[in-house]
Amino acid sequence: MEPLPEVTDPRVIDGRKIALDIEAGVKEEVEIFVKEHGVKPALATILVGEHPPSKLYVKLKHWAAKRVGIISEDHKFPQETKQEEIIWLIETLNRRPEIHGILVQLPLPKHIDEREVMMKISPVKDVDGFNPLNMGKMFIGSEGFVPCTPKGIIRALCEFNIDPKGMEVVVVGHSNVVGKPAAIMLLNRNATVKICHVFSKDLKSQTQKADILIVATGVRGLVKADMVKEGAIVFDVGITWQDEKVYGDVDFEDVLPKVKLISPVPGGVGPMTIAILMEHTLQAAKIQSE
Repeated sequence: MEPLPEVTDPRVIDGRKIALDIEAGVKEEVEIFVKEHGVKPALATILVGEHPPSKLYVKLKHWAAKRVGIISEDHKFPQETKQEEIIWLIETLNRRPEIHGILVQLPLPKHIDEREVMMKISPVKDVDGFNPLNMGKMFIGSEGFVPCTPKGIIRALCEFNIDPKGMEVVVVGHSNVVGKPAAIMLLNRNATVKICHVFSKDLKSQTQKADILIVATGVRGLVKADMVKEGAIVFDVGITWQDEKVYGDVDFEDVLPKVKLISPVPGGVGPMTIAILMEHTLQAAKIQSE
């Protein structure tokens, strides 16, 4: 991938800079943890199939782990691997005390039940926040391990001293990975939240009301300037790969003049997501060492 251009526009959320700040803190804490416990935090990743974006994401996560001093194990399986094999590995990793975090890269092949797989990850090793127990705790306002991308969005709001309390939030996309948890985490912070999706009617009339707009659909250029409120904060979480380039859900150049803040693709929410994963892996190691 080509290096990303430097962010100079104050309206553009530089996810790489926020991620580097998070990583610096994690690296420092990892060094303290190693001195106190004599072991390094360790993350195991599981990748099934040859999905090019997934392969890249896993590679980026391993690079980040190396930067902060976290051990990472890479478990790769062919596309046709049976669900039972994945579950067997997860249960093995659950029993290994030297492994503190387990991440299953999504999406999984269609013949594998993602919900069944996520239920098998020990809640204390569930650094991606998808185990139903961790999801349930988030719903009652007790946020421990939560999905990393929505947490990255919350972190970015904090970086810019933005309190979502009372703000109108529209989330476009209702996945378990981004849409639903983002909505709940913002509800936990007393925002007024509406979720839209592929079956929602008149999307434009909904998005135009948003003080904070989060778009996570995987539809390239779905959101244009006429769909965005003047002075809105826009988080583009969508990813579309085309001709070996990555594009977001928001028509960035069209929307930029109208916004207060916007996250670009690439270089926005993605780096923050990976940095949060490192933070969670360290947190998991601390919990398991108590």
